[in-house]
Amino acid sequence: MNQAGTRRFRAYTSKHLDDLLQRAGLGDEERLKVRAVATVLPFRTNAYVVDELIDWSAAPDDPIYRLVFPQEDMLPAADVARLADLLKAEAPNAEIQAEANRVRAQLNPHPAGQMELNVPRIGVEPVPGMQHKYPETVLFFPKQGQTCHAYCTYCFRWAQFVGDADLKFASDDIGQLVRYLHEHPEVTSVLITGGDAMIMGEPVIRRYIEPLLGVEQLESIRIGTKALAYWPQRFTTDPDADATLELFEQVTESGKNLAFMAHFTHPRELESPLVESAVQRILGSGATIRTQAPMIRSINDDAALWSGMWRRQLRMGMIPYYMFVERDTGPQDYFAVPLARAYEIFRDAYSTISGLCRTVRGPSMSATPGKVCVDGVAEIAGEKVFVLHFIQARDPALVGRPFFARYDPSAVWLTDLRPAFADRFPFEPTGEAALLTA
Repeated sequence: MNQAGTRRFRAYTSKHLDDLLQRAGLGDEERLKVRAVATVLPFRTNAYVVDELIDWSAAPDDPIYRLVFPQEDMLPAADVARLADLLKAEAPNAEIQAEANRVRAQLNPHPAGQMELNVPRIGVEPVPGMQHKYPETVLFFPKQGQTCHAYCTYCFRWAQFVGDADLKFASDDIGQLVRYLHEHPEVTSVLITGGDAMIMGEPVIRRYIEPLLGVEQLESIRIGTKALAYWPQRFTTDPDADATLELFEQVTESGKNLAFMAHFTHPRELESPLVESAVQRILGSGATIRTQAPMIRSINDDAALWSGMWRRQLRMGMIPYYMFVERDTGPQDYFAVPLARAYEIFRDAYSTISGLCRTVRGPSMSATPGKVCVDGVAEIAGEKVFVLHFIQARDPALVGRPFFARYDPSAVWLTDLRPAFADRFPFEPTGEAALLTA
C-alpha cells in the first residue's frame, strides 16, 4: 500500500494556515486577508487532503483547495479589512475574537430554526444535542463527534466548530436519546451527525450505537460522514478500522439498516484506491452507502461533473441520494448557485445517467418548513413559474404535493421566492396564525 495508506492522521489548523497559503503562491496581503476570514469561519484540514487531493499547481483555483481553504472574498470586504488590520497590529486576541463574533452573528449560524424549532423534549424539559424536525427521524449530535477530519468551506454546520458554546449543540447522554425514542414510537430512524461521527474512535462510537440496537421500533441508523473523502484510512489502516467494521456488522446482523450518508463534493475525492478499498469494506459489513453533496459555485457547478460523479459512485456500489442547494448560512453569497441554474445543471446531469443512478433527488433546499425540491420551470396560464414539492416537511400532509413560485432567475433560497397563483405558499400560516407570526 502507498504511503498515504499507512501514515497516521495529521491535522492542520489555523496555526498552519500561513505556511500552507504560501504553498498556494499567495502574497503577504492575500495571506493576511485569508487569515482574517479564518478568524470567523473555521479552518481544519489534514495531510491526506493536502498531499493527495489538492493540485497545488492549480491553487488557489483548484476546486479541492477552494473546498477546504478560506477565500478572502467569502466575507464582506469591510469586515475582512477590519479583521486584517487587527491581525496586522497584533491586537489582543480578545479584541480579535469580539470582532469575529460580531461578523459571525450576521451569518445566520443556525438556519432553519435549528436551535428553536427542532428541539425535542422529555416532559417539559428540552433535550440537548438532538433535533426532531420530521416525525420519523431524530438527529443526534454526539459530544465527541463535533469536529471533522477536515472542514468544508461551505459547511452549514460551521457554527459547531468555532469554539462558541452558545452556538454548539451536542450530547453525551445516549440514555436520554433512548428514553426519548421509547416515548416517540413514530421515530424509525436515527441520524448520528455532527461534525462527523466517524471522527470518533470505535470504543466511543460503540457506546452510542449499541444501545440503539435494543430499540425495537428503529428500522435504520444513519451516520453522516465525509470521512470516505477526507480520511478513507478510517476504514482501512487506522488501528481501530477492523473493530469499527465489526461494529457495523453487529448493527446489520441485528436486523437494522446501517446507512452511511457519505458526502462527496467533487469527483477527485473518489479517485484514490484507498476510497475504493474503504467503500468495499463498508459494503462488506452489510451497510449501505448513500451519497450527497450541495452544489457549490466554483467547485462543482457543472453538469458533466455531477453525472460523472454519480456514475462512478454507482460503479463502486454506492447509491446517489441528494443534490442539495447551498444553505442560507455562512458564506452563502459566495457559494450559492441561483435555483434556476441549479435546476438546469441537475436536469442536464440527470438526463445523461441510467435509471439506477436516478435514485438521486434535487436540487433540494433544507429550509425551515422542510426539504423543498425544485422540480422544474414551466409556463402555466402565461406565467413562468418554478414547480416545487416537499420531499420532507414538518407537516407531513405537504409531502409530495406540488406548489408554484414565481420565476426569479436570481433567487437562491426559498425565502427569495414568492407564491404563484395564490396569496401564500401552502406551508405559510393562515387566519389568526398568520397575524400572530406577522
